[in-house]
Amino acid sequence: MRNPVVFTDLDGTLLNHDDYAFASAMPMISRLKRDNIPLIFVTSKTKEECEILQEKMQIDAPFVVENGAAIYGLEAMPIVLGVEVAEIRRFLDRVWDRFGIRAFYQMSVDEVIEVTGFDESNAKLAKARSYSEPFFLSEPSELDALQAEAKESGLKILKGGRFYHCVGGEQDKGRAVQVVCERMGADRTTIALGDNYNDLDMLRVVDIPILMPLPDQSFIRCEIVNVRKAPASGAKGWNAILEEILNG
Repeated sequence: MRNPVVFTDLDGTLLNHDDYAFASAMPMISRLKRDNIPLIFVTSKTKEECEILQEKMQIDAPFVVENGAAIYGLEAMPIVLGVEVAEIRRFLDRVWDRFGIRAFYQMSVDEVIEVTGFDESNAKLAKARSYSEPFFLSEPSELDALQAEAKESGLKILKGGRFYHCVGGEQDKGRAVQVVCERMGADRTTIALGDNYNDLDMLRVVDIPILMPLPDQSFIRCEIVNVRKAPASGAKGWNAILEEILNG
């Protein structure tokens, strides 16, 4: 395998869905560090959330935040592929009541704690968006109509593990991964892991796409021909499937 690089979603993939723990993945994280294989987060989380996780895992690599909106760690300044969150919130302010939307910026810190299971510090970080806005949609049957209105405003709606996300119309995780690969250079084997619909664009553009199961061990619908499926959700399954792949 030539110069592998690992791109990974976080919630429900490297991090457990229920408690956000990653202890079961530490053997593989340590191996990647030992073998100088970059481990690159590609997540809906914010810059500050990623920096805290990198410090806890003791890794130093570029990372992609807010569903492909910006790339940090490649250049002195972030590479921005998304739009400012103020533009997104102006759109949501116009439509939230018609579509039954409840977004993070409309919630108190205590409400975010309740819906995410975060502690107070992490809940504050999760609310501090720069390029996207997570939200609940009370009527999922209205998603197509909401998506159409978002498109007219140059935006789009993504479905994640817990929430929907309103983001810039030209961004996705796949485009961000391609930019990272272009900037890193060299001939690399690209591996990516994700569990939900907002990860599919990323899985489509790598050499070895890995689909993680949901917490109930089912899988989302995925028509990527060469996709591999992990044996379990969260950190344990993440560790196991990468061990299988890297051991050949």
